[in-house]
Amino acid sequence: MKILVTGGAGYIGSHTVVELIKAGHEAVIVDDLSNAKADVIDRIQTITGVRTVFYEMDCKDNAALRNVFSEHKIDAIIHFAAFKAVGESVQKPLQYYRNNLDTALSLLEVMEEFDCKKFIFSSSATVYGPNNPHPYKEDMLAIQSSSPYGWTKVMIERILTDYVTAHPDFCAVLLRYFN
Repeated sequence: MKILVTGGAGYIGSHTVVELIKAGHEAVIVDDLSNAKADVIDRIQTITGVRTVFYEMDCKDNAALRNVFSEHKIDAIIHFAAFKAVGESVQKPLQYYRNNLDTALSLLEVMEEFDCKKFIFSSSATVYGPNNPHPYKEDMLAIQSSSPYGWTKVMIERILTDYVTAHPDFCAVLLRYFN
């Protein structure tokens, strides 16, 4: 498969790219380098022996995304490109809502245009909120948050759920990690 990895030069994204290559997939990286460095692409090549296609760009740019999709037959997306600091999101909520929601919406719009139907979303365990009992379970219905960062993850999960309902042939996976 050819997989577009947004935020692919970041820590989790780059490790995912290495594992994708090891599994025989082709990765295309899109990253604006706001939280990563371009030399990560060289490190991926050193580890895997493969020079990954890399686009330095913002995932909110639909025209640039269309260019990537036009140049590559993308089979799936793994979406790691988001602002990620809980504390900072409290100080800069509008930036978090704009960036995190717009990147996901832009990707979904362009995916639809190019008939790409597989989306893996890097969500967060923050969606379980502060009031759910421990241990958290995937089927908990009380999805909530206590920060703008977490609410962006809740909202994008809702968008994906609604999109899958409207498009049953679309597959979305939600990854919820703990630090």
